Amino acid sequence: MKKLIISDKATHVTTLGPGKRFVVWVQGCRKKCKGCTSPELQSFDGGTEISPGALAVIAAYSGNDGITLSGGEPFEQAGALAELLSELKKLNPSMDVIVYTGYKYEDLLAENDADKNALISMTDLLIDGEYIQSLDDGLSLRGSSNQRVIPLTDRLKDKTDLYGKPGRKMQLFEISDYIKYAGIPDKRNNE
Repeated sequence: MKKLIISDKATHVTTLGPGKRFVVWVQGCRKKCKGCTSPELQSFDGGTEISPGALAVIAAYSGNDGITLSGGEPFEQAGALAELLSELKKLNPSMDVIVYTGYKYEDLLAENDADKNALISMTDLLIDGEYIQSLDDGLSLRGSSNQRVIPLTDRLKDKTDLYGKPGRKMQLFEISDYIKYAGIPDKRNNE
């Protein structure tokens, strides 16, 4: 069993994909994009360790339409996330999968890494590419205009038109003793 280090999780999120989503923010990212919306998730120190199987049970019975993996960088923990999705699909095969990554799809495939390939194979919709602050156009469900929305299965193919629309939305969640936001903030006027 692989270990999974997450920063947070939230349920019934409507700002990171279609329908109600169970969202997992993983801890750790080597990309360190300028203007990152979650710089606190770049460090590989911190976060909470949870078994992929335990998180799959929580997600499967959360009453959501799908799961969204974000970060940090999901492909830094591809093996553990592939294990999470494998278990989730056994428990609730109706949940669709969205993954946000700073890597380009072609680069991930070119690596031919077994764990990364496994995560890709269980992903229905991939949003790829580094966040580039100068290309932040404020449009929905992605950070900057260079990021692509790539349907890898037919499950969410008809939902890609939700991406790149005017008006970003944010949700706030109270988690224990702090507030967490879900969504992609409009950082066009921030340096």
